[in-house]
Amino acid sequence: MTTRPGITIIGSGFAGLGMAIKLKEAGYHDFVILEKAAEIGGTWRDNTYPGCACDIPSHMYSFSYELNPGWSRMFSPRAEIWRYMRDCVDKYGLAPHLRLGSEFVEMAYDDAARDWKVRLAGGETLTSNAVVAGIGALHVPSYPEIPGRESFRGPAFHSAGWDHSVDLTGKRVAVIGTGASAVQFVPEIAGRVARLHLFQRTPPWIHPKPDFPFSPRARRLLRLPGAARTLRNAIYWVLETRALGFTVDPRLMRAHQEAALRHLTRQVPDPVLRAKLTPDYTIGCKRVLISNDYYPALCRDDVEVITDGVREIRENSIVDSTGRETPIDVIIYGTGFRVTDALGEQRITGRAGRTIQEAWRDGVEAYHGVVTAGFPNLFFLLGPNTGLGHNSVVFMIESQVRYVIECLRLLSRTGARALDVRSQAQRHYNDRLRRRLERLVWNEGGCRSWYLDEHGVNRTLWPGFTFEYWARTRKVKPEAYELIH
Repeated sequence: MTTRPGITIIGSGFAGLGMAIKLKEAGYHDFVILEKAAEIGGTWRDNTYPGCACDIPSHMYSFSYELNPGWSRMFSPRAEIWRYMRDCVDKYGLAPHLRLGSEFVEMAYDDAARDWKVRLAGGETLTSNAVVAGIGALHVPSYPEIPGRESFRGPAFHSAGWDHSVDLTGKRVAVIGTGASAVQFVPEIAGRVARLHLFQRTPPWIHPKPDFPFSPRARRLLRLPGAARTLRNAIYWVLETRALGFTVDPRLMRAHQEAALRHLTRQVPDPVLRAKLTPDYTIGCKRVLISNDYYPALCRDDVEVITDGVREIRENSIVDSTGRETPIDVIIYGTGFRVTDALGEQRITGRAGRTIQEAWRDGVEAYHGVVTAGFPNLFFLLGPNTGLGHNSVVFMIESQVRYVIECLRLLSRTGARALDVRSQAQRHYNDRLRRRLERLVWNEGGCRSWYLDEHGVNRTLWPGFTFEYWARTRKVKPEAYELIH
C-alpha cells in the first residue's frame, strides 16, 4: 500500500464512498479511503439496534446516479441500506482504494512541503496533497452525565453500540432518551421485556410514517426507464416543501404541528399519558420523528413513561428527581450523538501550527461547510451547518463532493499546490448564516436541541432549501481563495 496517496479520504460512509466514486469519474485515481472498522458503512454498519431504519424514503436516501428500483419498502431497514453501500463499492471498483482497520489519529499540514501528514493508529504516516474528511457527525455516542452511571451492575449500553448478547426477555429495562433511535427500538422491545421504564426529558413531535412494502409488480415497474427517477424527483419536492417552516417562518409549521397532534390524539386515548407526550415547543425546533408504532408501544400496561428527570443511577436501580427508586436489570441509552463537538475534537493542525481548536475557539464554522481558513486542501463533507431537518443529507453530500472536485480542478488549471479559503470570505459567509439562523425555528421554537452548541448557536443545520445550497456550491469562486504555489 502506498504511503503517498494524492488524496486521502477519511471514512467509508455515504460521504467517503460518494467522494471516491466521483474522484474516479473525474479522472483522479491516486487516492485511499481510510476506514477504522473492519468493514465499510459508517452509521449503517454501526447501528444494529432492533428496528433501525432510515427516516427518509429510500429512493431519496441514495445516490442520484445509482438509483435502486429494488428497495423493499418506502423506508428501508438498515441492513438493506448497508447492502446498497457495499454494492456501490463493488460496482465502482473502490475495493483497491480501501484501507480497512486504518484509524486516523491526527493530521498536520506541512507548510514547506505543501502537503498533509496523516498519522494512523498503528503508527504509519501517509503524505497527501489533499484530505477529505467524511467522518460524519452521528458516530460519537452521547452519554448523559448522571451521578452513579458507572456504578450500575447490570448490562448498560448505547443504542449505537447495541449489545446483542444481552437477552432482554423478561428483564426490567430502562430506556433513557426519546430521540430518533429510541422511537425505532422501543416498539421492538416492548412486549418482550417484563417491564419497560422510559425516562423522557422532552417529548418529540412525531408524524405518521408513510411506510409500505413495494410489491414485486411495483419493483418491476420501477425498473422501467425513468420510473425510479420520477419517483425520486416527486419525493424530493414533497420533502422540500417541509423546509418552508424551517427556512421562511416558524408560523408556517402550524399545519405540521396540527398533523402531529392529530396523530398523537388518535394513537393515545389516555389523556394523562397524552399530556406527558405532548411537546411544549414549536414543531421543528427538534428533529421531527416519524413512527406508527411508538405511541401504541407506550400505551401498553407493561410500559411506563417517566417524565421526572433521572437524579441518580445505583447498582440495581434508577432514582428519579422525586426520589422514587425503580429496580432495573438493563439500561439502554437512546441519548443520541455528540454532534456539535465531534469535529472540534479532531487532532488537526493547519498552517503555522494552528490547531483546529484554536481556529474554532468561538465555534465550529466553515465556508459552505466544506473548507476552513488556515487548513489548505482540507475538505469536510457534512461539515458545519450542512445537516438537514427536512430532506436527504445524501443530496447535500453530492453537492459538497461536486464542490471539492471543482476545487481540485481549480488547482489543476492554475498549477497551484494548495488552496486556502480567505478568512474574510469565511467570515462574510458565516455572518450571513448566523443572521438567517437567529430568526428560525431552531432558535425561536422554545427548545434546546443537539442542533445547538454550548452557546446556543446552531452549528449543525443548513437554514435553507437544499436546491439553494446546490446552486451556491455549483461553482468555486477563485477570489474566495488564496492559491498556494
